[in-house]
Amino acid sequence: MSNRFRNSPDSNLLHVATLGRTVALKGDMKLNLFTDFPEQFKKNATFTLDSGLVITIASYNPERELVHIVGYDTPESAKTLTNAKLFTTLEETRERCSLKEGEYFWFDLIGLSIYEGELLLGKLDEIERIGVQDYLSIKTDAALVAKGLPESFLIPYIDAFVLKADLEMKKITVEGGLDLLEAS
Repeated sequence: MSNRFRNSPDSNLLHVATLGRTVALKGDMKLNLFTDFPEQFKKNATFTLDSGLVITIASYNPERELVHIVGYDTPESAKTLTNAKLFTTLEETRERCSLKEGEYFWFDLIGLSIYEGELLLGKLDEIERIGVQDYLSIKTDAALVAKGLPESFLIPYIDAFVLKADLEMKKITVEGGLDLLEAS
């Protein structure tokens, strides 16, 4: 299961942001994003906090990464939300966020089989962002582990390695993945 679902009040919720410190006198708060889709923080959008409380966005300033929550109009009231995690459903994410051709939501890729040609390398366990680069974290297929290869390895999520994702076939085709596994 993706790290994005851990510590959520419901396993069907996706962690998309965390509220930070208060800023200014009207209860604005720093918004630390855990999503590539800041457009979902529009006015009147609702999110569930890790406490189970549902909040509504009054305004969002993407340039300053500040958010104002309906009903939290003073620094004192807003401080009660500091470090709260914001969650949304997969369905709301699909509705609020638009993908370009060849783009996928991470949660749709988790669990897909990773193939290089006809060789099953393993399953996608997680997508990790290290610095500015995303990596596919692969749990190695048991047959390869039995041959003495590592139980897990990383593949950079770039076109040179990731050739195709096929959600219907539940597989991702890679190139150079076996070399990375053997070098791990």
